[in-house]
Amino acid sequence: MKTSSLSLLTAAAVVLTAAIFAITTIAQAAQAPAQAAPTPAQASPVPAQLPAAGSPPQRRTYAGPVNLRVLPRNLSGQQVRDIMEQWEGELGVHCSTCHAVDPKDIGPNGKPRLNFADDSKEEKETARVMYKMTEDINTNYVSKVPSSDMPVTCGTCHRGHLGPEPFVVPEEDHDRPKTAPPTGAKPGQ
Repeated sequence: MKTSSLSLLTAAAVVLTAAIFAITTIAQAAQAPAQAAPTPAQASPVPAQLPAAGSPPQRRTYAGPVNLRVLPRNLSGQQVRDIMEQWEGELGVHCSTCHAVDPKDIGPNGKPRLNFADDSKEEKETARVMYKMTEDINTNYVSKVPSSDMPVTCGTCHRGHLGPEPFVVPEEDHDRPKTAPPTGAKPGQ
């Protein structure tokens, strides 16, 4: 055999071996059971990549709440967070409206975190009073109205403003003729 024939045969053997190795590796990967996600201790110190397009975003976990005085004490951290986000929207505020900044607890962004358990802000106590008021209205009044399915919330009055604006009857409604009360209605109804 010539040297060129030998090197051609060797090259073919190398390519064939590489192809068999690649096919075997792919077949083994397809048959291997899915591995469990690594624990935080096993996780790489490199930041995680963003989720692939179309995959659902990962939900952050929140520590269990402390110092709950009016909200049910069996709520999870996520449930309290969801309630607080709803109140933020209904009142047009941010967390720092009711929760005090803790200058000793600096977050990864270099800014101080909030101390959610702290009761030093008057707005937090006001929020507790208002929550009890809406619960009382919903329990003792709204629930007794036939076919009422609209509970009173912070947004019922505040509508995205910390200080609710007083209702003023529009001018055009002053000049509109009044309709007669329904038949059988008592005066004042």
